[in-house]
Order: sequence, then C-alpha cells, then structure tokens
Amino acid sequence: MTGLWAAATVLVATTVFGLLWRRRSGVLRPRRGSGDEVDDIIRPDDMGAELGEKATLLQFSSAFCAPCRATRRVLGEVAGMVDGVAHVELDAESHLDLVRRLNVVRTPTVFVLDDTGRIIRRATGAPRKPDVIAVLGTAVRRLD
Repeated sequence: MTGLWAAATVLVATTVFGLLWRRRSGVLRPRRGSGDEVDDIIRPDDMGAELGEKATLLQFSSAFCAPCRATRRVLGEVAGMVDGVAHVELDAESHLDLVRRLNVVRTPTVFVLDDTGRIIRRATGAPRKPDVIAVLGTAVRRLD
C-alpha cells in the first residue's frame, strides 16, 4: 500500500510541474534587471547583424531543437508583417559569450529588443504569434 501512495504522489507532483512548466513556456516577460545596464543592451557587433529600425526579434536556437524551427517561422512571419522589425537567429553554440551573458539556458530563447538594442521582453520556449505581435505593438507605439 505504501508503494501505491508513493507512486500516486510522484504522479501528482510530476503533473503539477508539467502543467506549470507548459504554462510559463513561451511567455514574453519583461526582462529582470541584472543591475548592470550594459548587460541589457545588445549591439549589432554582438549579433553579427544590424538592429531593426523599430525593434529586433533575437532568437537563440540549437541544431536539434524542434521548437526552434517553429519559432523561426513565427518570428520570420511577424518580422515580415511589421515594418521596421528585424528577426535575427543565432546558434547558441556559436555565441557562447552572449549565451552566458544573457543567461540563456534553453532553446529557443527569444529576446525583443528596441531600436537601440535594449532588451524589452524575453521568452524561454516558443512564443505564440499573437503575443509577439502584441508586444511589438506596445514597443513600436512607445517609440513613435
């Protein structure tokens, strides 16, 4: 009987953890400050690409990441729809200094940058297209 209770407890705990993880995955949250404003700025030299005129969608991916492909498609579509928005995808393994600096622990990780390269939002996991559009709408309105 004790084994049955232990199995039930593990099953419930695993289910709760999975539901919480799924709910948080892909949500674009405001970047928590590190206290060092320099860490919150991504320059074109860091990415090897130019910033967007109004905003940049910076995606960290890895070679065997299935959600990264879906994220690439979504962010590419959004960048094509919204004027002045660029999408930059970086291989996490090739940009380890930036990965460490930004505390990227999972792919895909997406950063929304303003026109100066300041981090506005961050998502770990694949963000939904309507959420990306909403965040860009708020960021672009602030810049106009």
